[in-house]
Amino acid sequence: MERITISLDEALAREFDALIERRGYKNRSEAVRDLLREHLEAARQRAEAGNAGHCVANLSYVYNHHARDLAERLTSLQHDHHDLTVATMHAHLDHDNCLESVILRGPVSVVRDFADALTAERGVRHGQINIVSVEVANSAHAHGYRPRGAMAKASHLHLKPKD
Repeated sequence: MERITISLDEALAREFDALIERRGYKNRSEAVRDLLREHLEAARQRAEAGNAGHCVANLSYVYNHHARDLAERLTSLQHDHHDLTVATMHAHLDHDNCLESVILRGPVSVVRDFADALTAERGVRHGQINIVSVEVANSAHAHGYRPRGAMAKASHLHLKPKD
């Protein structure tokens, strides 16, 4: 068996110990092993299936906006992936913490990779992604109002959630 060491802030360690007690683990090592197995299995499932096709997704995360350059790094990541990022909503939770929700669309594997990269940034906490697979159809028809001189038909994507 290989031994590893991790460092946790006091509040996170207390919360983890409370989880261990509620679930009936005998020690921290057993709990960490189960958490790792769960995460690794989810990663395997993602790699094996569900990475083909397109999706829409909501990526939500909490971060401390005082963390060194974190807000700028997160914004840069979104700009670097402007083809995936549809919209971002930002909410102030308290004097230090912010919640952001990013609406994404694109190939499933690319959206997952982006979400993994963003939530792996140091200082990002509670990252969670919800992915909805969609069928992509090109459409050439008009919607509602169009300015004078605009063409009657415009080509754009329709994203229909898969059943």
